[in-house]
Amino acid sequence: MRFEVSKVLDAIEARLSTDPALARAVVDLSEIVRYADLDGGRPASSVRLGLVIDALGRYLAEENVPVYVVVPRGLLSDTELTSNERMVVRRWADDGKVEVVPQLDDRVFEVAELLGVPVLTRGRGDQFRDRRPWVDEPGRLLAAVGGESGSPVLVARVGRGEPPRPAERSPLGERLLARVWRCPESNCAAFGHGGDPDSPFADMRTFTSPVAQPPPALRAGGPTCPRHGTRLTDAGPRPAVEVLSVRIDGVIRRRFVVAEDAPVVVGRAPEDGRGIMLGQWLTDDARKWISRGHVLFTLRGGRLTAQDVSTNGTGIRPGGSPDDEERITLGRNETRTLAPADVVELYAGVNVGRSKMWATGGVVQPESVMGEAPTMALRKFQR
Repeated sequence: MRFEVSKVLDAIEARLSTDPALARAVVDLSEIVRYADLDGGRPASSVRLGLVIDALGRYLAEENVPVYVVVPRGLLSDTELTSNERMVVRRWADDGKVEVVPQLDDRVFEVAELLGVPVLTRGRGDQFRDRRPWVDEPGRLLAAVGGESGSPVLVARVGRGEPPRPAERSPLGERLLARVWRCPESNCAAFGHGGDPDSPFADMRTFTSPVAQPPPALRAGGPTCPRHGTRLTDAGPRPAVEVLSVRIDGVIRRRFVVAEDAPVVVGRAPEDGRGIMLGQWLTDDARKWISRGHVLFTLRGGRLTAQDVSTNGTGIRPGGSPDDEERITLGRNETRTLAPADVVELYAGVNVGRSKMWATGGVVQPESVMGEAPTMALRKFQR
């Protein structure tokens, strides 16, 4: 069972992100692990995070939905979790996959406001209402509860039945996320800079790139490292980014970020494991047509371009037009600047475009992170 739980935690890890461009919701892990009614298991289990992530995927009808996880430091020594679970959460923290804070306070709600994402919680945020009045808006707080099929579902904590209003980053969030921040603690995974590159341990450290830095905490009116409580310094403008989605046969399979001067290759299986690999979602015919590295996306000076680097060519559908007569074919190494609604077509039904173009992920039952979960952890107690 320990091996199976470890495999579930590895699958969960792939869905963790503190990248403001990718995170789709924020959670307090110390709350989620105690949702014993979801599986009828022991008092605390980090595997329940997988159940909630699956519920978010179904709610958004999208595959591979990333979640921003906040961890109160006390959870790292909570004996209601197994030693293996505590070790894994510490590794997530050290690798910058989750954010650790000394005290939770309203950090989860602060992140949600700065990023414009919902909070997955069973609380109503009453204690924060004076500072965060948006908690009363429909869809901003989503509670994980048992569904009729036995799988958890998300329901609006406030305003059930009302259409949720799309959330946006707060103006303060926009300003904070436009800058790169540095923590005086050189080993800070979120806001560190790597310290001495000649150190024998330099290659063992994990640091979040400036493009993907999480939002600072605001303490006493100044940007602060949420983990160390130290004042951050402004290290200059954050590189611009575009968030793109891979959409295959109407289903959004993955989101990814193209940053200023950081090109991204998309293809069947880009070399060296870098880039966005599509092979696992392609039909046999599509695999034969799509090159290992098929199209190169570059962002420079605010212009997003697509360059064909394939054997068979890359299509551009201006404005997302389905009309084949309007489709433009890029030849080998040919580049085109993409308009806001343009869609890049690698093969029929295999498309890449800006994420905000597609309102739904298009999948009823997203792939679960719980495929390797031990049966015992998921079985309800008979009453």
